[in-house]
Amino acid sequence: MALSCKRQRDRATIVMKQILYLTPVLREMLWGGRRLAEFGYDLPSGNIGECWGVSAHEKGDCTVRGGRYDGKKLSELWHEEPELFGGGPAVYGDFPLLIKIIDAQDDLSIQVHPDDAYAKEHENGARGKTECWYVLDAAPGAGIVIGHNAKTAEELRSMVTEGRFRELIREIPVKKGDFFQIEPGTVHAIKKGTLLLETQESSDVTYRLYDYDRLQNGVKRPLHIDKSLDVIRVPFEEKRIPTVTRNVDDAEITRYVDCSFYTVYRVAVNGAATIPLSGMFHTLSVIEGSGYLDGSLVKKGDHMLLSAGYGSVRAVGNFTAIVTRV
Repeated sequence: MALSCKRQRDRATIVMKQILYLTPVLREMLWGGRRLAEFGYDLPSGNIGECWGVSAHEKGDCTVRGGRYDGKKLSELWHEEPELFGGGPAVYGDFPLLIKIIDAQDDLSIQVHPDDAYAKEHENGARGKTECWYVLDAAPGAGIVIGHNAKTAEELRSMVTEGRFRELIREIPVKKGDFFQIEPGTVHAIKKGTLLLETQESSDVTYRLYDYDRLQNGVKRPLHIDKSLDVIRVPFEEKRIPTVTRNVDDAEITRYVDCSFYTVYRVAVNGAATIPLSGMFHTLSVIEGSGYLDGSLVKKGDHMLLSAGYGSVRAVGNFTAIVTRV
C-alpha cells in the first residue's frame, strides 16, 4: 500500500511539473502579411495575419511538441489531464485563454466584441471577448483605434447609419512597447503597420462595424451593425491601468493588467533569475532573444504552457516573454 501511494505521488509530481511546447496555428487573413516569419515560423503561402500560439479553440487547436504528450492537441490534454491545469474543465469549462501574434499589413475592420452574457445568449453559448494588446513593433506613424466620439446611443446610431466613421472613431498613435486593455463594448481596430501580441478570452466572436467597403473573393465581408449597436458602450470612457514593475535577480517583471479573465506580465531576463509562479497554470510566449527555462531551450517565437503547481522556474539567458495566467 505504501509503495502504491508513493507511485501515485511520483506520477503526480511528473504530471504536474511540465513545460509544454506548443506548435502554433497560422491563419491567412485578408489584411495579413509575411512578418510572422521573423518568429521562425514556416509560413504557408498567402497573407498570414495571425499566429494562434496558445489555443484549444475549435478553429485553431495547438499541438504539443515533444515530451510525454508529443502530438496531443491542447484541447485533448485539457480533458484528459486536468491536473496539469489545476482542475481543467471542472474549474474553467473550456480552455479559457487564446494567445495570438497579429501581423497587420493592412487595416483590420472597425469592430467590437460582446461580453460573456451577450455572447452566451446570442452566439450559441460562446464566450465573449475581453482582450489586450502588447505592441511588438509599429511602423512610423502607425495608429490604432480605441473608442469612439459619440456622446449618446442616438448619436452613435446616426453616425453609423450615415457612414460618418472618420468622425466616429478615436484613433491614437502607437509604438513598440505600448499596452492596451480592450474591454467588451469598446470600438477598436488594429491598423496597418502594427505587429502585436494579443491575450484574450478563448473566443472568435467579432462584430464588424465597418470594413472600408473592401472585397474578399469578389464580395464584401458581412457586417454586424445591429449587434454592434447592441453592445457598444456609450459614451466611451478611457481607462488607464497603472503598470507595476519589480526586479527579481536579473529579471525585470512588469505587470500590465490583472482582470477577471487573465493577468499579463512582461518578463525580461538579462542573466539569471529564479521567477516565482502562482499555483495556476501559465502561458509563456517568447517575443525576443533566447535562453533556458529549467534547462530547456526557449527562443523567439516559442509558445509554451507551464503546468499548475509548477512553482519557481529558473530562467537563464537574454530574452523577453509575455506571461499570462488565468
